[in-house]
Amino acid sequence: MNSQNNSELIVSGIHLELTPSLKTYVREKAERLFRHAERIVRIRVELECDRSPAAGVQFTAKGHIQIQGPDMNASVQADECHKAVSMLVDKLDRMLQRRHQLHRVKRNHPHAVDLEAAIPKAYA
Repeated sequence: MNSQNNSELIVSGIHLELTPSLKTYVREKAERLFRHAERIVRIRVELECDRSPAAGVQFTAKGHIQIQGPDMNASVQADECHKAVSMLVDKLDRMLQRRHQLHRVKRNHPHAVDLEAAIPKAYA
């Protein structure tokens, strides 16, 4: 968790036992996301293990960022759990950077507003 704001991180495992080292790894990686936007309310990370005989062991990492505005969701698959977490954080990081870039462009280049009424001229 970040000490600067009230953001929270929720880590859950589906068909997977979360070890303390795995929780610590997710927490350390997620710190990178909290430094981007102070408006993040909550980050939820779900780690899922699929042990199908055809595909072998596959790990799926899903991330949900609750932020002021539309929520952001991402999902990645990998053959290792730590690799899936790393790829997920990279993907969410790129999404936050893109969102910030779009907001900055919108803020610095406001659109012209068409007024239907004529503006009266000022006489000096």
